[in-house]
This record gives sequence, C-alpha cells and structure tokens, in this order.
Amino acid sequence: MSEPLVLRDDADGVCTLTLNRPDKRNAINRELFREFRAHIRDIEEGVGDAGLVVITGAGEHFCAGHDLKSPPHADALGWLRQEMLIVERLTKLRQPVIAKVRGTCYTGGLELALAADFIVCGTSARFADTHGKWGLVPGWGLSQRLPRRVGQAKALEMMLTCQPYSGEEAAAMGLANYCVADEALDAKVAELTALILGNSRHSNAENKRLIYDTDGMGIAAGLNHELMRNAGFDPAMRKKGEPIAAAKRAV
Repeated sequence: MSEPLVLRDDADGVCTLTLNRPDKRNAINRELFREFRAHIRDIEEGVGDAGLVVITGAGEHFCAGHDLKSPPHADALGWLRQEMLIVERLTKLRQPVIAKVRGTCYTGGLELALAADFIVCGTSARFADTHGKWGLVPGWGLSQRLPRRVGQAKALEMMLTCQPYSGEEAAAMGLANYCVADEALDAKVAELTALILGNSRHSNAENKRLIYDTDGMGIAAGLNHELMRNAGFDPAMRKKGEPIAAAKRAV
C-alpha cells in the first residue's frame, strides 16, 4: 500500500498536515488534493482534538505548486472551483492555521500558505508567484490574499515579475510573520503554538472570525458587527477571572 500523500499528526492540541511528495517538492496533484480535502473535512467535523493546525511539507520544501505534469481534469474549471472552495475552508477553520515553510513556496504553494493565518519560514524559504511564466492566472485566491498581506504595489511586483523572494524579504514585506534559521524553525513554530494554545480556544476562534468577517467593512459597520455578532464569554469559564488555562481546551 502506497504511503499517504498528506500525513496527519496530532500532538498536544496541534494537528500537523504534511504534504508528502518530497521527490516532487510536494507539488499538488489531484490525488494529494483529495487527501488534503478529506483532512480539512475531518478537522471541520471535530475528528481529533485540534486547537491549532500546522501545514508544512515533507523534506526540504513546502510546496512547488500544482504538478503541471499531471493530466488536466476533464472538467478543469469545475475541479478548480472545488480546490478553491477547500482552500477557502482552510482559512475559515475555527482553529488558527500556521504555514511552516522551508524551501520552495511557489504559485499554488504560495496560495496555500496565504490561506493560513500565519506564515513562519526558515531562511531557506523562497516565495514566488509564477503563474505568468505558464500563461496562467490565480484560482486559489492569490489575487485577493497577497495584496492584503503585502499591499497592492508589492503584490503586483511579485505577480508581474515572477521573481523569487527570500525568507528574510518575505518577513520584511509582511508576507511572513517570522523568518528564522532553518534549524530554529521547529522551535519557533512550537513557541507560537504554545502561546496561542495557552489562550481560550473559544476566544481564538471568535477573534479570528471577527477579523475575517469584517474585512473590507468601514469602521462603523465593523463596530456594529463586533457588537451584534459577538459570541460572548468562553462557556467553559466557570467564573470571571479564572485563569484561561483551565478553559483553553474549549472549542
């Protein structure tokens, strides 16, 4: 039986999904994507005890994007829509999502990383949008998420030049939250996950929802949304002032 194309590991509230085609720099084909979709559905349905999700790649690379050597789907547009909807569902998970990036993070791989809430990379990371090299346009949200991360001018620069950017450059432009030495990457992600999981899962989920739901709203509409769609206190809190650690596993 062949090895899974997406590995799932759960430990201490962290669900790690690892793209597992290291010989192809974790390029995404339909079989890999189907496995990825199944894992996202499981997380949505509460399979396991995930308070946070980490997306990464096996070996030395995060993801080289779509595998352009794979034969196209008979309904290419319909399949692209399925992919786009699953990537959007990754963003909408109640759990915070971290993309842990080493090596190549190109095109579809960059779109996948952008769908995460945080990008943490090593100095070996290289980020690029190469749609233009292949006569393609984004279909996983890059034209929307990239300018929201780095600004319109920098997003256009990345998309129109197709040039790669280092991990340090990614952090400087705000594409990555942190860039550290490769050998320190696991420790940095562990530090960040510990900080996040040390807080209420209820608060983490609702704060994330408020940020995304009000994206693009004017201040008045955003304030009204925060008030009228407020989820209130963590139901696991037994009394005001109790340490969050006692309730942090509540969803």
